[in-house]
Amino acid sequence: MVAVQPLLAMLGDTISVAREAERGDLAERLERVAGRVRDPRRRIVVCGLGNQGKSQFVNALINLEICAVGDDATTMVTTTLAHAAEANAALVVTTADGETTRVPVPIEAIGAGVTRSQYAEGRTVLRVEIEAPNQLLADGIVVVDTPGMGVHGGSGAALGAAPTADAVLMITDASTELTDPEVEFLRQVRELCPAVAVLVGKIDLYPHWRQVFEANAEHLRRAGLEVPMLAVSSVLRTHALRLQDAQLGQESGFGAVFGFLRDHVVARDQAALRQTIATDIGSAAEHLALALGSELVALRDPERGAAAVRELRSARTATEQLHKRTSVWQLTLSDGITDLVGDVDHDLRDRLRDISRTAEEWIDDNDPGRHWERMEEWLTGTVGTAVGDNLLWTRTRAVKLAEKVGAHFTELGAVDLPDVRETLDGNASRAGSCTLSDLEPDLGLGHKLLVGVRGSYGGVIMAGMVGTMAGLALINPLSLGAGVLLGGKAFRDDKQARLAKRRADAKVAVRRYLDDIAFHTGKETKDRLHRIHRLLRDHFTDIADRTLRSLDESLRAAQEAATLESTRRTDRITLLERRLHILADLRGRANLILDPAPTPTALPQGS
Repeated sequence: MVAVQPLLAMLGDTISVAREAERGDLAERLERVAGRVRDPRRRIVVCGLGNQGKSQFVNALINLEICAVGDDATTMVTTTLAHAAEANAALVVTTADGETTRVPVPIEAIGAGVTRSQYAEGRTVLRVEIEAPNQLLADGIVVVDTPGMGVHGGSGAALGAAPTADAVLMITDASTELTDPEVEFLRQVRELCPAVAVLVGKIDLYPHWRQVFEANAEHLRRAGLEVPMLAVSSVLRTHALRLQDAQLGQESGFGAVFGFLRDHVVARDQAALRQTIATDIGSAAEHLALALGSELVALRDPERGAAAVRELRSARTATEQLHKRTSVWQLTLSDGITDLVGDVDHDLRDRLRDISRTAEEWIDDNDPGRHWERMEEWLTGTVGTAVGDNLLWTRTRAVKLAEKVGAHFTELGAVDLPDVRETLDGNASRAGSCTLSDLEPDLGLGHKLLVGVRGSYGGVIMAGMVGTMAGLALINPLSLGAGVLLGGKAFRDDKQARLAKRRADAKVAVRRYLDDIAFHTGKETKDRLHRIHRLLRDHFTDIADRTLRSLDESLRAAQEAATLESTRRTDRITLLERRLHILADLRGRANLILDPAPTPTALPQGS
C-alpha cells in the first residue's frame, strides 16, 4: 500500500513554497488535493435485478442489519450507507420548487415503505442516506444499494451512480443464468466504471450453482466482457461472523470480494492518486520556478536578466492575447454545448420512438391483457438500456468537446483535460418514479355469460314470434338456435371490442410512460450538460488565469531584481537558490512517480 505521509509531506513542501511566493491560487489547488489524500472515500455501488439478494449482501458486507430484506421488492430508492459516530438517517426529497432537501428520520423508520412514510409528506423520495458506526465504513467505504433493475427505474439509478463509483458489484443469484438485460447493463457500466465484478449469490441454496457459474462465464466471453465473477453466500457470511467461524467465512466467498476491492479499487485508486499528486506538484513547481528562476537570472547577470525580461514580455503578450481571446474558445465551448443538447435530446427521443414503434407492433399482434406483466418487464428493461446508451453517448461527445476546446490552448503547451465522469452522476434520477399504467382486468366468466345471454335474448324472441305464427310455442328449437347464433355473435363482438379497447389503452399507457421518461430524462440530461459546460469553462479559464499570473509574477520579479541593492542581492540569491533547490527536488520526486526509472539490466562480462 502507498504511504500517505510521504505524499502529504511533498504537498506540504510545495504549498509552503507557493505561500512564500504569494501564489495563493496554487496553494489552494494543492490544498484540495491534500484533502483528497486525507479523506480517500470510495463508493461501492451494489446493483442487480429484483429479488437477487442485494440488500442481504450489503448487510452481510458491513455486518449490520440495516437494509430491508424481504421476498418482495424492498429497495425502492437508492440507499447510501456511510460512517458516523452515531446512527442517523435522512430522506432526500424534492421540494415544491423542484429543489432537493434532506429530511431527518429515525433509523427505525427505514424500511421497505420508506418512500410512503409520513416523513416524506407526499413528496418524491430521491434517495435514503444512512450513517452508522461501522469499521468497514470507517475505513472510507461508502456503500450504495440501488433498486432492482427494471423496477421503478432501478436500471437508471444503478447506471447513474456508476460514473462516480469506484467499483460496481452486480448481484445475480445462482438459480438462473445471466439474462440479456444483465449482460447489456454490464456492457454499459463497464464503460463508466473501471472496476466491475459479477457476484453469483445464494450459492448455499442451489447445489447446481457451479454449472450456472460456468454458463455465466461463457455468456460473458461471448459478449466480449472481461469482468471478474465471484461466488458468494450472504447467509454463510452472516453465520460466520456470528459464530466467529473462519472456515465458514472462507466458504462464504466474501474473502474474494474484499480481495477484488483491495486489488482493483484500493490499489488502482492509490496509483491514480499518486499520478494526480505528481502532476499537480510538477505543474505548481514549474509555475513557481518560472518566477524564481527569472529573478535569480536577473540577480546573477543583469545582461541575461534583461534578455529574460524581453522573453517574458513576449511570452506574456502571447498569453495575454490568448486570455483576451477567451471569446474564441468560449464560443467553441458554447456552440459545442448547444449542439450537444440538441443531439443528445434527439438521440434519446429517437431511441424511445423505436421502442414505442416496437411495442405498438407487439400490442397489435397480441392480447396485452394476458401478457401485460411481461410487456412491462420488457419495456422497463429496454428503456433502461436506451437511457444508458444515451448516457454513454453523452460522455463520449463531452470528452470530444473537451479535446476540441483544449486545442485552443496549444500555445501554452500540453494542458490537462477535466474528468467529465462526475458530471454524469444521475443518482437522484426522477425517471424512477415513472410507472406503466395497469390495464382493465378481464371481467371473468360471469360477464361473458351475461353478454351471451343478453345477445341471445333478441334472437329467441324474434324467432319465437315467427314460430307462433306457424302454430309453434314461443320457446322452440328454432328460437333456441337463433338465440345461440345471435348470442355467440354478441359474445364475439364484445370480445373483439374489448380486445380493441385493451390494445388502445395499452398503446396510450406505453406512450404516456415513454413521454414521462422523456420528460424527466430530458431535464436530467440538460442539467448534466449544464454541469459539463460549467466544468469545462471553469477548468480552461483557470488554466489561462494561472499561466498569465505566473508570467506576470516572473516579469515583476525579474524587473525588481534589476533595481535591487547590491547589499541585499546576495541574501536574495541565497533565498532563491534554496527555494529552487526545494522545487527541483519536488519535481524530481514527482517525475519518479510519473515515470519510474526502469530496472537496470546487467552489463555483459568484460564491459
